[in-house]
Amino acid sequence: MLQPTKLDRKSSLSEFSTQELAQALLERLSISPDEWHKLKSNRKARANEQAAAAIVFLLKDQPEEALPRLQQAVGWLDRSISAPPCPTHQKGVRSEE
Repeated sequence: MLQPTKLDRKSSLSEFSTQELAQALLERLSISPDEWHKLKSNRKARANEQAAAAIVFLLKDQPEEALPRLQQAVGWLDRSISAPPCPTHQKGVRSEE
């Protein structure tokens, strides 16, 4: 089976809107619930996810939603933020009944 060339892939990408491509990128970079514990402190993965989300909001003309996600992405990259502990795994925390 022949592999598509870069030109073939590029022309097939032109069939999608910029917003659709950004949404696909966000879906690709989003951390799934199954990967959450493994990647919750992975700075690159978290920054990628937040930056992609910001792009989606910018393309939807929602800069007020994009800005906090960009700030989160920068925080992951400059190490000014860290993942909070998982609420279900904190020591001494009991669920209220």
